[in-house]
Amino acid sequence: MSHRPYRVALNGYGRIGRCVLRALHERGSDAGLEIVALNDLADQASLEYLTRFDSTHGRFPGEVRVEGDCLHINGDCVKVLREEAPEGIDWAALDIDLLLECSGQYTTRADAERFLQAGAPRVLFSQPMAGEADIDATIVYGVNQQRLSGAERLVSNASCTTNCGVPLLKLLNDAVGLEYVSITTIHSAMNDQPVIDAYHHEDLRRTRSAFQSVIPVSTGLAKGIERLLPELAGRIQAKAIRVPTVNVSCLDITLQTARDTSAAEINRVLRQAAEEGPLKGLIAYTELPHASCDFNHDPHSAVVDGSQTRVSGPRLVNLLAWFDNEWGFANRMLDVAEHFLAVSTVQPAPVKD
Repeated sequence: MSHRPYRVALNGYGRIGRCVLRALHERGSDAGLEIVALNDLADQASLEYLTRFDSTHGRFPGEVRVEGDCLHINGDCVKVLREEAPEGIDWAALDIDLLLECSGQYTTRADAERFLQAGAPRVLFSQPMAGEADIDATIVYGVNQQRLSGAERLVSNASCTTNCGVPLLKLLNDAVGLEYVSITTIHSAMNDQPVIDAYHHEDLRRTRSAFQSVIPVSTGLAKGIERLLPELAGRIQAKAIRVPTVNVSCLDITLQTARDTSAAEINRVLRQAAEEGPLKGLIAYTELPHASCDFNHDPHSAVVDGSQTRVSGPRLVNLLAWFDNEWGFANRMLDVAEHFLAVSTVQPAPVKD
């Protein structure tokens, strides 16, 4: 006897939703999930086109076609829905095990629970929630997925920057101790910025052309890290800068350590974690002379650039870590989804081999 793949639906089919679907198909026969439905306001012809062709990740390596109310992807029928509100869909009737909420629109418990009330058995969100009380658990895969008991119904996958930074900070706090942390996120342009100057956001900097300036924006990264690493609460600051690239971002991390250290020690800790142990495959390490585009379509949460590690005096450390803010995050969402379902209290029905 074996279990059928877990049945999953997507709510929102933008950058993350499409990357999740692509990443699942790239995993091939080993994937324990099957996407059976997606909900998005775009018409089916547009959904087919945006699945087949992607300016950042290239052509979809397989068959994509529309037939009836299904988007057929490599022979799988993904039922297409076009409902604006969670209540517009009977999620229970779809017989899904998990809903992946990828629209980024729902950040409070009151809104999140609307999916449960409409029949979704459990939901994994592709964004941080407003506060700790708004979610049953926030998970960074490789750091705290073990805290899931299976009783949770609303889980957040945190943010791409949190998935990059938290494993590195935990490693170094365990190894050398951290007194203070300051992080600058250097992030590719996003769809809350216009291509040319236009009203697009209440933050006036985000009304400026995404591809003509380097633009500081607000960030909740420090708060997100403190939720996951409470031992560092009150000792983290963060800022974010958007730059005119379409994908791949990096964290510039400055640390004051609790004891004397060296660049060689810091790099040794990070390299060993990348090559062995539970973070192998989740973080990577390089000292090659890379540029950001080299990490497009890279599935790691973080790639430490050891050539950029600096130590000033005995305790002031500076690091650079690259991450594909779309592809890496989408892969972690799949990892969390599989773990979430594996420990959940309701298991899918077994089928014969």
